[in-house]
Amino acid sequence: MKVVAFKRELQGSGASRRLRNSGQTPGIIYGGTAAPLNIALDHNALYHALKKEAFHSSILDLEIDGQVEKVLLRDFQVHAFKQLVLHADFQRVDANKKIHVKVALHFANADVSPAVKLHGATISHVANELDIECLPADLPEFITVDLTNVDVGHSVHVADLTLPKGVTAVTHGNNLTIATASVPAGHVAAEAAAAEEKK
Repeated sequence: MKVVAFKRELQGSGASRRLRNSGQTPGIIYGGTAAPLNIALDHNALYHALKKEAFHSSILDLEIDGQVEKVLLRDFQVHAFKQLVLHADFQRVDANKKIHVKVALHFANADVSPAVKLHGATISHVANELDIECLPADLPEFITVDLTNVDVGHSVHVADLTLPKGVTAVTHGNNLTIATASVPAGHVAAEAAAAEEKK
């Protein structure tokens, strides 16, 4: 994905306010061997880009004065109640150095799992993103959590995930729970009552 930015000479809250009033958002690029660089981005383009999941977990081509840098979105601040992006932070990436990022989880095949199909269970998503480490070229937009074989009382853990080539989960030794399957309390009572009536 491509992002166009401009060098920002003036700094300070007054300059940032004037920048926002002119339809731009202040930002910064840091990391790598070059010095941090203050930038300005078109607010509306950035606001719409932030709504796309891929923008948060893709290597971005950030163009400044005709020069393109490979960066990752690392942080952004939005106004408490206005539809306004206040600031954005980007980190330079080196193609040969691993990056540590959070990537969204996409849950698939819940409707065909035994838990849902046979028992009317609810599958709860305990986590919606996963900490991973990989080279920039291997960065996935998202990771799929396949729920095909999940039954009632079972959980899906990080160790159960099929990660793309070159990607490792950063879990600090914990096999974190990603999803669980459980039957709603009212459903259990109804099944028990039905079983009693058959006796």
